[in-house]
Amino acid sequence: MHPANALPKSALSPDKQEYGDDPHSVRKTDHYKAEYVQSFVNKWDDLINWNARAATEGQFFIDQLRQRGVRRVLDVATGTGFHSCRLIENGFEVVSADGSAEMLAKAFSNARERGHVLRTVKADWRWLNRDVHQKFDAVICLGNSFTHLFDENDRRKALAEFYAALRHDGVLVLDQRNYDSILDGNYAGGRTYYYCGDDVSVRPVHVDDGLARFEYSFPDKSKFHLNMFPLRREYVRRLTAEVGFQRTTTFGDFQETYQEEEPDFLIHFAEKAYRQESKS
Repeated sequence: MHPANALPKSALSPDKQEYGDDPHSVRKTDHYKAEYVQSFVNKWDDLINWNARAATEGQFFIDQLRQRGVRRVLDVATGTGFHSCRLIENGFEVVSADGSAEMLAKAFSNARERGHVLRTVKADWRWLNRDVHQKFDAVICLGNSFTHLFDENDRRKALAEFYAALRHDGVLVLDQRNYDSILDGNYAGGRTYYYCGDDVSVRPVHVDDGLARFEYSFPDKSKFHLNMFPLRREYVRRLTAEVGFQRTTTFGDFQETYQEEEPDFLIHFAEKAYRQESKS
């Protein structure tokens, strides 16, 4: 573990995103490191708007984790620290991990402003347990982050690492955009459950079976992009089962009952523990 604000300046990425001559051809897992440039990271909290996000999300994650008896949490997609800070403020023990040095530095700074000192670690999910040696009651992978993995082997390896980081009765919490809706042409846009910033636009500018390219536009006219793999709901649920998770429950925009095309985001709770179904 290390304080992320101690990262050397040389570790930080350039200030401009680079996709080459054909952005639609950039479909590699490791490219996310070049996408979260400092200028984009500096605007990420404008996109999120912590107070508005907390209001729309409510106590959903807090309540779900408490119902499962969770105390120790590994936040593997810390970003700028929103969920790590919320969990700490609600009494959870948290370790905050991310693959982006820029994001970890920002998260550490945000936490300090709120009176917290994050326990941080820079880690690649595919080799997570090489850098994180504890066992956790819950691993959370939020913010549509899992879709940065373009290769199925990478997705399976990451899920296996999450599984191994959990105690015997632990739970993985993984969210994603509702890519089924996007791929099937039903994307409505304009929802504010996750991205609550004022005058910030988030929209898909290219979608095919292997790529969802999103554009993030800010009031100062700056624009950034993220290339992500469009994961279908049942594909993710199948992968969690094949890795070894016993049962996966999926919520749509924090609701357990929903019409498939309606939610903006899907949240999967993959249980490691075997729970025998009660007989009526």
